[in-house]
Amino acid sequence: MPHLNPAPWFAILLFSWLVFLTIIPTKVMSHTSPNEPITLDSEKHKTEPWNWPWQ
Repeated sequence: MPHLNPAPWFAILLFSWLVFLTIIPTKVMSHTSPNEPITLDSEKHKTEPWNWPWQ
């Protein structure tokens, strides 16, 4: 039975893992995000108490 011969399937398995572990991560990590995060100003907003008319 040819499906019991592990020689071609083992080579295919090794080659596919080689592709998944070496080529694909380098291509994925080379992409940069179009929206780089920006730092917000450290300026605090001035808060004032709320003057309720019935107090």
